[in-house]
Amino acid sequence: MSTKLKPEQTLFAQVFLSLKTTAIHLGLLSLVINLLMLTGPLFMIQVYDRVLASASIPTLVVIALFALCLYVFFGLLEGLRGRVLSRIGLWLDAKLSGLTFDVSTKAPILLGDKAEKMRPVQDMDTVRQFVCGAGPSAIMDLPWLPIYLGIVFLFHPIFGLVALGGMVIICALIGVNEYFSKKPAMEFAQENTQRTVSIEQARRNAQAIQAMGMMPVLQQRWNQKNSAYLEKQLITADRANFYSTAIKTFRFMLQSAILATGAWLSINQEVSPGIMIAASIMSSRALAPIEQAVSQWRAFIAARQSLSRLKEVLNAKPQQEKLELPLPQENFALSSFACAPAGQRQLFIQNVSLTLKAGDGLGIIGPSGSGKSTLAQGMVGILPALKGSVRFDGAELSQWDEADLGAFIGYLPQDVQLFDGTIAENISRFAADAEADDIIQAAKMAQVHELIVGFADGYNTNIMASGTLSGGQKQRIALARALYKKPFLVVLDEPNANLDAEGDQALTKAIKAMRTAGSIVIIIAHRPSAIAAVDQLLCLKDGIPTAFGPKNEVMKKVMAPVSVKEKESA
Repeated sequence: MSTKLKPEQTLFAQVFLSLKTTAIHLGLLSLVINLLMLTGPLFMIQVYDRVLASASIPTLVVIALFALCLYVFFGLLEGLRGRVLSRIGLWLDAKLSGLTFDVSTKAPILLGDKAEKMRPVQDMDTVRQFVCGAGPSAIMDLPWLPIYLGIVFLFHPIFGLVALGGMVIICALIGVNEYFSKKPAMEFAQENTQRTVSIEQARRNAQAIQAMGMMPVLQQRWNQKNSAYLEKQLITADRANFYSTAIKTFRFMLQSAILATGAWLSINQEVSPGIMIAASIMSSRALAPIEQAVSQWRAFIAARQSLSRLKEVLNAKPQQEKLELPLPQENFALSSFACAPAGQRQLFIQNVSLTLKAGDGLGIIGPSGSGKSTLAQGMVGILPALKGSVRFDGAELSQWDEADLGAFIGYLPQDVQLFDGTIAENISRFAADAEADDIIQAAKMAQVHELIVGFADGYNTNIMASGTLSGGQKQRIALARALYKKPFLVVLDEPNANLDAEGDQALTKAIKAMRTAGSIVIIIAHRPSAIAAVDQLLCLKDGIPTAFGPKNEVMKKVMAPVSVKEKESA
């Protein structure tokens, strides 16, 4: 399953291009399978025209044995095609599942609120299930329909015209089905997505729902959404069932029409009884791929829509080989930097320029909504630079491979979340080669070592299974994760939001220790205690810097207007 690929192609395009050779082989296999399907009609002709006419038992035995061998061969090839398709589905998933998980995880960062309706992993599941099912086989059998139709014409032109007319009508029904079912199918998919989003939101806010008695109202909203979902599902199912039944019924009528035509031609001695039966079987065989395609139509539509969404999402993340750069050790700089919240293009953070050297500490202050967290996300590469640049030792952040960022960036988000796993795994960021000394050192710097060893399982305590960690404990473990292996840049977004006085002191010590080790530490703060260990301040207002420099000087500028207002009010 490999072919020469161009470097500029996306992974998504590469994966499907590499299936080109396999698709050709499957097409040839389908040709042989469909030729073997002629065994039945040909056997019928021989029985009626040779065996019955000659009353020869040896002839019947020879013909039957030959047909039996062809049927066995057909079964083996049909089974082989199914096994190959199943493995292609699994291969596709193996190649793209990592990327779909990546995109699914980053969707909220890249698209903001729009990501609520995106489900790349589920789309990949839909595509895989279709490939592993009967749909592709039905599609691969369709191109051989003209061959069967041509054979029916060879039996007698009138047979061919009847079969051709029936096929035209069936194809018209399929086209009408596609036209009238496309919109309901898309609406059903949208309702299904919104339904899933409602479930996830309720689970995330379970405590607030319970505490504030919101369940009756939310249950009523859920019933409304679920009713809309069921209504769309019913409409989609009814239309699909109507056209499927209509096509199936018409195919039965057409088969009888072929028999009636054959009987008329046989009475007029234009064809033999064997040809009449064979024409009926051949016409039925010619129409079988159409019926199979109709039965798989809903799965095909769902897979096509999922594939379209996957292509759009995954092609936005091209594969790029990057030269491995040495880890930064000297400075961190923003140059006329501007960015916007996730999913938006209108600039919010604007014209931020600063340079920090190894060992510097910067506090970012400002009123709520001033853009402090947005700036922090831009500094560590979560949000892209819409203008300007983020540089480490002169090189833009984008020049490092994503997998290398953790080696020199530590980040504590405002909304602290830990993963299902042990405390040690969370602190080490699930690194496969994590050393115990590095994990313990990070925990001690965050002043959480004694807390951890106090648990029965110590560092092997499973975070989700324990269910006993407070907000402050989670925050200190997340702080240890940010400090793991002393990264060059550490950005902490309100690190003391859930800490008590003892935790504040531990945070100050950790910041001083990191700065002494040569790290640049940036603190987003509301409480003054968080910036006790920094030497520089940046003040933001409405996304624009209003002051930057040594902490004492910036504090004087920030506090001066407040003092003047207090004197005027007095």
